[in-house]
Amino acid sequence: MSTTQRILYCHCAYAQVVPPETKGAVLEQLTASGVSFEAVPDLCEMSARRDPALADIAAAGEGTIVACYPRAVRWLFTGAGLSLPEQVRVLNMRETAAPEIAGALGLGQEVQGS
Repeated sequence: MSTTQRILYCHCAYAQVVPPETKGAVLEQLTASGVSFEAVPDLCEMSARRDPALADIAAAGEGTIVACYPRAVRWLFTGAGLSLPEQVRVLNMRETAAPEIAGALGLGQEVQGS
């Protein structure tokens, strides 16, 4: 993983659709890794409010969003009137275990508690 890659972690605080143990383990691993990342409480809520921060995320042009289904994340941006570039990778915490998410992010060590 490039050290300049943008990582955005969604805690899915309001939707409650991602297993809590997966969210916690991924966030713990990101924090412990020392890599730079941004955490947002809930992309769904940001989309509903048309939060201007979504435009910044879309404008970055590349990076990784750790949230839920890739199609849902892309629809959230579309719903907010934005286009998420195809090169933005979306990792799905709803169906992928925390160790695999950590591996996909290149964090190197497995996440505890998953």
